Amino acid sequence: MSTRMRAISQQAFGGPEVLEVVETDRPVPGPQDVLVRVRAAGVNPADWKRRAGIVGRFGEPPFTLGLDLAGTVEAVGDRVERFRLGDQVYGAVLSPSGTYAEYAVAPEQALAPAPPSLDLVHAAALPTAALTAWQPLVRVAGVRAGQRVLVHAAAGGVGHLAVQIAKARGAYVIGTARRDKHAFLRELGADELIDYTATDFTTAVRDVDVVLDPISGEYGPRSLRVLTPDGVLLDVRGTGPDRAETRDLARARGLRHVEFGFTPSGDDLREVTDLVEGGALRVVVDQVLPLEAAAKAHELSETGRVKGKIVLTVG
Repeated sequence: MSTRMRAISQQAFGGPEVLEVVETDRPVPGPQDVLVRVRAAGVNPADWKRRAGIVGRFGEPPFTLGLDLAGTVEAVGDRVERFRLGDQVYGAVLSPSGTYAEYAVAPEQALAPAPPSLDLVHAAALPTAALTAWQPLVRVAGVRAGQRVLVHAAAGGVGHLAVQIAKARGAYVIGTARRDKHAFLRELGADELIDYTATDFTTAVRDVDVVLDPISGEYGPRSLRVLTPDGVLLDVRGTGPDRAETRDLARARGLRHVEFGFTPSGDDLREVTDLVEGGALRVVVDQVLPLEAAAKAHELSETGRVKGKIVLTVG
């Protein structure tokens, strides 16, 4: 079997045009790692931010982008216990050897069996977005029945999953989105929708227990205004606008403000799988493109107008 593979790499920070298909060495799994033959890779905003140098997590190029994968176990380290050759898995990887490639290595604990009811394209769309919604809503805020949850950018990759997760936990779910996305979001269970292009959400909603905010910036201070005294603002934007004003206002008003970054977790993905298999969670894939079209995928992602997720197919 060849020890080489195709991957998307870049030699410099820049626009989508810096992405190129290269031939490189196939990664080798460590004792607790799994080598996955990648069949599909999800595209996330974090990917183009890393490509552009906005997020410097992995230092200088060259590197391979990509957080999400779904595929087949090709090899396992000698201390791996959960997976065997041929298993279909999905998960998220935080590594400079990313998932826009024919093969990727992931820690055993970052992977879960792929949901049986999903094809690998839809499985690859889930990990980062689902964990970015599920972990703060469930592990941080403890969303429960009867609470009011406001989800910003509700039709996006994180948002459309957050709407469903909050709804599955019995919450009354409010979403902000353009009017042309409202029918889509009502199908996913949203109870109330606000067209942010026409209405200031701070005048339309109040007494919110949890706000999930993938936008940040000026949305932070405004979101604090609609919270109950015991409410929490979950800022899941990651690297981006300065949060100093939001932090100061939250502190002054005695409100909780949490800046959240997801953690790859196979155990949490098993919880996500249970929601999928129980019919409570549906991931929407807006566009499916081949690996070679990674630059086009980034162009689409940067518009901020994607409904659900973009996925690259590999091989």
